[in-house]
Amino acid sequence: MDDSAVVAAPEQTGANHLLGLVADGVGRRRSIFDRLDALEAGVRRGLRRLCVVLLLLPLAALVMRRVPDLIVHPFVVWYGMLVLVVTLALFFMALTRYEDPSDPRFAHLPAVDDTPPLPMVPRVSMLLAVMNEIEIIDRCVASIVTSDYPNLEVVIVDDASTDGTAARLRELAATHDFTLIELSENVGKKRALVQAAQACTGDVIAFTDSDCVLAPNAIRRCVAAMVMNPRLGAVSGHARALNANATVLTKVQDSWYDGSFRVVKGAEATVGSVSCVSGPLAVFRRDAIWNYFPAWANDRFLGAEFRFATDRQLTGYVLGQLWVGRRLKERFTGTSFVDTVDYPERRWDVGYVRSAEVWTVVPETYRAFLRQQIRWKKSFIRNLCFTGTFMWRRGFAATGLYYGHALWVLAAPFMAVGHLIVAPALGLWALAGLYLAGSLLKGCLWAGVYALENPGSDKWKYRPLMSVVSSVVLSWLLPYSAATLRRSVWVRGVS
Repeated sequence: MDDSAVVAAPEQTGANHLLGLVADGVGRRRSIFDRLDALEAGVRRGLRRLCVVLLLLPLAALVMRRVPDLIVHPFVVWYGMLVLVVTLALFFMALTRYEDPSDPRFAHLPAVDDTPPLPMVPRVSMLLAVMNEIEIIDRCVASIVTSDYPNLEVVIVDDASTDGTAARLRELAATHDFTLIELSENVGKKRALVQAAQACTGDVIAFTDSDCVLAPNAIRRCVAAMVMNPRLGAVSGHARALNANATVLTKVQDSWYDGSFRVVKGAEATVGSVSCVSGPLAVFRRDAIWNYFPAWANDRFLGAEFRFATDRQLTGYVLGQLWVGRRLKERFTGTSFVDTVDYPERRWDVGYVRSAEVWTVVPETYRAFLRQQIRWKKSFIRNLCFTGTFMWRRGFAATGLYYGHALWVLAAPFMAVGHLIVAPALGLWALAGLYLAGSLLKGCLWAGVYALENPGSDKWKYRPLMSVVSSVVLSWLLPYSAATLRRSVWVRGVS
């Protein structure tokens, strides 16, 4: 595709009209992989594999070199080997197999099963819950209501703000086309969004966070992917840091976000099993999630209500409804979400649309960053106890990606203690150095991919720092997060 938007002619209708609305990403220089997209499929895939093999060769050589050590010292090197192998698999799958599903050249034919197609230009309901966001609400609302998707309704719910946000939303509602719901009592983000869902009419239901700004074409990119690929029950957009240049920490996070979406979600998307449709831009088919809103709003864990927004949990209802959907719906018989229409449980795919760009405010201080990471780890623990019960049913590759990542997260604090405390205490400083060197090596590989995907940007140099921070600092947060699981607050941007 060239870099200009394609404008639909007035006489275009149906699929041609929707495809005419699909535009390229906003303001991003084309990477080497983008340029390969113009080639014939066989040539494109072959050149992609060649590029990726050359990129991954040093890491692959290191894995092969450590195989004898795995036999002789299995308890010492198994973790490092696991991390290296999973990293190789992620990069290879994402960079050689992922193709943006909103691009007509890569669209799948309609499913041969009974999955119903969406209308050619479906009604989309964008839902937004806010509380005390007076300083940032204007730009978020503006980015939504100025979206160039032609069939959009916007529902905003104010969850009993006390800082003037509700009054400002009333002012905006007078000049912008959206429905405003004002709650007199605070109910929490999930319950607020469920109340917004009750007022929506869309065939597609989308969510964003109040600290986000959407690209003008982000919604229609996601919708195009779902129309052209009927088995997609949900898709995630591609998030970057809105305040990327504020501090060194925000630059680190921006490079980290780019890789987390492009590589991790890209790899999961190749097997239709993206494990988290992230909050900055989460788009679902109505028939894939409608019956599960009561389960989401009333989610309980360890005997108490789990109030985090849990994007992962909502994604889990799409991924696992074939196995757990009927049981969840039976628990909430009597609610309008279940009794009005009972959508059949299906084996939906969950995807990722790289060209659907959204920018989110990331923490600028280390204290705020650590608090965010603790919330995310709590959500990870809760979701592991739900999605982890059925993810093995979704095929070998999806199983390996999901449980490989889970094992890496669960083992990380033990590895950090072993390498950074126990090893030096025993005088094994070389082992600690090897652990840090491995983290730095992995970070350099991520930096290389960032540089290839973002030509002209110098933020690749911050990515190795994130890998070291993850190994040295973030790995310790899992035990604390588990110990404080029952502490929950109304927060935005929780995954």
